[in-house]
Amino acid sequence: MAESWVNAAEALGSDLHLELAGAGGRRAALMRALRDAIRGGRLAPGTRLPPYRSLAADLGIARNTVADAYAELVAEGWLTARQGSGTRVAPRADPLPARRTGGARSSGDRENAPRPVHNLLQGSPDAAAFPRTAWLASARRALTAAPSEAFGPGDPHGRPELRRALADYLARARGVRTDPDRIVICSGFAHALRLLSGTRALRHKAAVEAYGLDFHRSLLAAAGIRTVPLPLDEHGARTEELATRRDLRGVTTVLLTPAHQFPTGGPLHPERRATAVDWARASGGLIVEDDYDGEFRYDRRPVGAVQGLDPDRVLYVGSVSKSLSPALRLGWMVLPDALVDEALAAKGEREGWVSALDQLTLADFLESGGYDRHVRRMRQRYRRRRDQLVAALAERAPHIRVSGIAAGLHAVLALPPGTERSAVRAAARHGLALDGLADYRHPEATGPAAHDGLVVGYAAPPDHAFAGALDALCRALPPGDSPTSR
Repeated sequence: MAESWVNAAEALGSDLHLELAGAGGRRAALMRALRDAIRGGRLAPGTRLPPYRSLAADLGIARNTVADAYAELVAEGWLTARQGSGTRVAPRADPLPARRTGGARSSGDRENAPRPVHNLLQGSPDAAAFPRTAWLASARRALTAAPSEAFGPGDPHGRPELRRALADYLARARGVRTDPDRIVICSGFAHALRLLSGTRALRHKAAVEAYGLDFHRSLLAAAGIRTVPLPLDEHGARTEELATRRDLRGVTTVLLTPAHQFPTGGPLHPERRATAVDWARASGGLIVEDDYDGEFRYDRRPVGAVQGLDPDRVLYVGSVSKSLSPALRLGWMVLPDALVDEALAAKGEREGWVSALDQLTLADFLESGGYDRHVRRMRQRYRRRRDQLVAALAERAPHIRVSGIAAGLHAVLALPPGTERSAVRAAARHGLALDGLADYRHPEATGPAAHDGLVVGYAAPPDHAFAGALDALCRALPPGDSPTSR
């Protein structure tokens, strides 16, 4: 009996899970189960149902019972049947109420704002520029060459092919000093924080930059780790305070974005990079380096990773979220030897986050030169976008100072005091999605008063819509009496 079911299922199409229960016989139970599946949304309008013989074999009932149930539901309007098209769920069979989308709105001002037409939120690359053809070619080569064991349970360390390719690439392009055994594959920086929380890398209390992602601070808080802010100036985080401030006593880890401070922009000054490493060596502390967009620089020489100064004191974390796509969920941690086993223990025995096939594809993409070619191409495209933004502001809002533009995928626009919230509301009214700078400030940050500003991502809009996005931005900015110096 089992063999006949398998043969029928293989030959006659898709599976459909239905529970036949209740009084009235098999036909009534089948009709009841189909109505419930349609009414509950499991069978959407237009869904093709299995042929009579296939469903009958799956459910262990007579073929005529299924045929009769289908025919009656067609007569009732739940299903449709056409020659050559099979039996399908009717287009308007007891439709579900409209599904709510999105989360809670942050303020009443956004309730009356139009749906955003232009996306100038930071953090997203140009989705249309994903290198589909080159990625597909790498995927084909990788699958052809992959050993059979690559299709079994994953290794929490990550595929050795990718770790070897990353060790070579990071040494060449980012100045990272490592070997494949010290690289652990993860799905991005947030995943790295989750894995490191509770290891000796992140415990109890950590220093962070005064401006950064609240999401990352929330992850640490959920793990019982208190974050203490380091103030920022034009040279980046004031790392000299790690050894002098009383409230930083007990801190054993500092999180930095040294290549391009997020979100204010600018690299960490060389002296402050050295100061952070000296603090880590003297105190036994560690530095977590978030290299989120280090490949994209325009007007300055490349800034290498801090990890190259001391691989035993710096944990380097990177991903392809900005360079390729956040949809890939591919990242890496370059760890000191002493932390590799702890990170693997936190990850578990089975790889549950990153597809081995995507890892193999990225390994080929790196080794074939496809990744370098894509980064160079996108560097040119994003620089043109950056230049368009700067030119539009110079012409239409010369009183607005723009900073953080030498690298990365976003800029910061300094606003007159007291105008940030109104500018964000005005942007929403013009159908423009962007963030205010205050959204990124640590709630315990002290020192200089917070500056009003906008964080403008210029990578995400498609080329044909970018001019319209800049026009909406300029119309949303507060007026000024006189230009300020750039």
